[in-house]
Amino acid sequence: MSPKQTSEITIKAPSLQTVEIEIEGISEYVQHRFPEKARRQMHEKHEAGDKAKSKNKRESRDFDADFHAATYHMEGGGYGIPCAAFRAAMISACRSAGFVMTRAKQGIVWTEPDGRSTPDGTALVRITKGEPEYFEMYARNDNGSIDLRVRPRWAPGWTAVVRIKFDSDMIDAQSIANLLMRAGMQVGIGEGRNDSKNSCGQGWGFFQIKERKSDEQQQG
Repeated sequence: MSPKQTSEITIKAPSLQTVEIEIEGISEYVQHRFPEKARRQMHEKHEAGDKAKSKNKRESRDFDADFHAATYHMEGGGYGIPCAAFRAAMISACRSAGFVMTRAKQGIVWTEPDGRSTPDGTALVRITKGEPEYFEMYARNDNGSIDLRVRPRWAPGWTAVVRIKFDSDMIDAQSIANLLMRAGMQVGIGEGRNDSKNSCGQGWGFFQIKERKSDEQQQG
């Protein structure tokens, strides 16, 4: 009998690069962070079990507190946009770019954080220009009743610098920039974006690219 033949499989390490892209909002950006108070109340309700079924008195509503609770505050000051929002928008934009979404989901692109939110530690991209304004709107609850929602809103012209790490064996820097551009012009980020699964969108969260820097440019 001939000896059993074996084959050797060689896996190349990913060739990771980073591109830094400055973006500018061409429509308002509206965000919604899940309130810490609501999370705490849910925790207490689950912890109480059957005791939580008793009706509680409705507390008076602090709209200013709702506004701050819905805002992503960065540790050390400033405001941010969840890194996941940009990655999700780019993955969604793959549909219009003819790129296989599952490949993007496998980790071709990552958005690097500038910091974390307080108190939940969400990875954030810093908003470098613009301040949030109080924005109140009505919305319809699942039971059909109408309620008020309070959100932070940034006027068009807000800016951020998005640092995207990618595997250059699978996609190049120019394609990353083009994909982010499609995400900004066709998908959007935050509340009221056109790509929202819960509505047809309000035309919010659109952005354009101002400048792009590669690894080589940043080192030079």
